[in-house]
Amino acid sequence: MKTTNEVPRPAGGSPDAATSPPGARWRALVAPLGQQLAPFTIVFVICVVLWILTPHFLTTSNILGNLVQMSSLAIIAVGATMVIVAAGIDLSVSTVVGLAGVVSTVAIVEYGVGVPLGMLAGVVAGGLVGLVNGLLVSKLGLPAFITTLGTLSVCGGAALLITDGKAVYGLPDGFKWLGNGTVFGIPVPIVVMLVVAFAGHFLLSRTTLGRAAYAIGGNPETARLSGINVAAILIALYVISGLLAGLAGILEASRVVSGQPTAGTNYNLNAIAAAVIGGASLFGGEGRIVGAVVGAMILQLIGNGSNLLNISTFWQSVIVGVVVILAVLYDQFRHRRARKAT
Repeated sequence: MKTTNEVPRPAGGSPDAATSPPGARWRALVAPLGQQLAPFTIVFVICVVLWILTPHFLTTSNILGNLVQMSSLAIIAVGATMVIVAAGIDLSVSTVVGLAGVVSTVAIVEYGVGVPLGMLAGVVAGGLVGLVNGLLVSKLGLPAFITTLGTLSVCGGAALLITDGKAVYGLPDGFKWLGNGTVFGIPVPIVVMLVVAFAGHFLLSRTTLGRAAYAIGGNPETARLSGINVAAILIALYVISGLLAGLAGILEASRVVSGQPTAGTNYNLNAIAAAVIGGASLFGGEGRIVGAVVGAMILQLIGNGSNLLNISTFWQSVIVGVVVILAVLYDQFRHRRARKAT
């Protein structure tokens, strides 16, 4: 009988897993869980601190107000996360918000297309911008940062040209339902945010498109060699990002019952910040929709807490900037540690 000195391995295990110290195996199991729970922990800590510092925080009106105000950012962050997972970036979303609102309100007020068609026009406008971004990045090979920075400027200028720099008023009462109505007592923007978040989570985690996005973010060349149509996936992801930015623009216009060509300022940076705070990696291949929504909630709580505590808006910008820098630093630290481990 042939004998061997090889150490038996657990079924399905790897040599490293079988021979690594128990502490290393434990860290390998706990570290991903800690990373996923970190954004929730931050939310909990902020809520406890604000509850202690101000009696106005844990009120129904303030909680609902926070959820309504963060809804547009969370919707955009869902699209931003999908693009970031595939190692892309979309800086155009902030002006797409203004453009979509303008297209929608002008179509309703000046062309009389009706509220449903007018809203659809705004969302489609966002999708078309996403399509342009996707084509330029995937087909022409342009850098995503520069491409979307260019369309950021184009969309902002287009919104101002369409309205001559003026807000659009005179909208029918039905237009304000999306931003101010309720469904079974729940504000409509919250319902829309939850539906988008659920759909985004399903798309990214349960579909071929989502698995392809992670593969492209991990290694685009390997993804291509494995049969993934990289160009088609990138185009689809940028279109989704544009559509969601357009939807957020309709929500914003509906909330104020007007088309504001300058609406959505800083939504691009805040959406990326929400995705990164929620665990998405700017290197690609990592990111979760739930994390992006929680990241948007963290940014909203920082703003709300600052207002309740009478902290200057200037300091709010500083605080948000520091949080984003720390999130990016942590992302880089994780990747350096992962490279050393391999």
